[in-house]
Amino acid sequence: MSPGKTSVNIVNLGRVAYSNALQIQQRYIRQHFDSSSQTPNTILLCEHDPVYTTGIRRVSYPAEEEQRLRELGADFFRTNRGGLITFHGPGQLVCYPILNLGCFKKSVRWYVCELEKTVIKMCGKFGIKASTSVDTGIWIGNNKLCAIGIHCGRYITSHGLGLNCNTNMSWFHHIVPCGIIGKGVTSLSQELGRDVTIEEATPVLLQAFSEQFNFSLGNTEFLHSR
Repeated sequence: MSPGKTSVNIVNLGRVAYSNALQIQQRYIRQHFDSSSQTPNTILLCEHDPVYTTGIRRVSYPAEEEQRLRELGADFFRTNRGGLITFHGPGQLVCYPILNLGCFKKSVRWYVCELEKTVIKMCGKFGIKASTSVDTGIWIGNNKLCAIGIHCGRYITSHGLGLNCNTNMSWFHHIVPCGIIGKGVTSLSQELGRDVTIEEATPVLLQAFSEQFNFSLGNTEFLHSR
């Protein structure tokens, strides 16, 4: 580890149900709030079973809408992250940074901007030109590649980003992703014209993350939990 750099551990959960991932996030968050705990900053990586999630923005998702989406074979969760409805599922790399922003910069706006820059930098390593827009997330033209929705309490971050690698994009056809009308979604596989797996994308994203946030990668743990 480089002197003076914050160390961030990586925990790979593998494919995990969304409800389990929420519980694991909460466990790491509680450890940060426990003054007796020397909790390292951690990035949780995973892939979810099909699930639609909504954020805290004031848009109604009635029970009928929830039932319609569940009948497609997906789960449904209302969360405390920012943003509107999105989809997580197989082929999508989900990244949940549980970070103490006191180790970086105590600014939620800065943090979100750095997440955006991280994904743009990762895309550059794949030879893809990506950008931000007035709408949230990372875009390639009018198609969203990566959704970003975070929560931050007492400067401890949770939730994070969902990067489409080789996701079955038909799941997005049943919603207006992130509430943005008239725009589409894309994946690394679609943009590169070949199959890009989560396993291929993960080290590239982590390298971009460590460069953008100027941290050292610490221990890597595989914690497979359904």
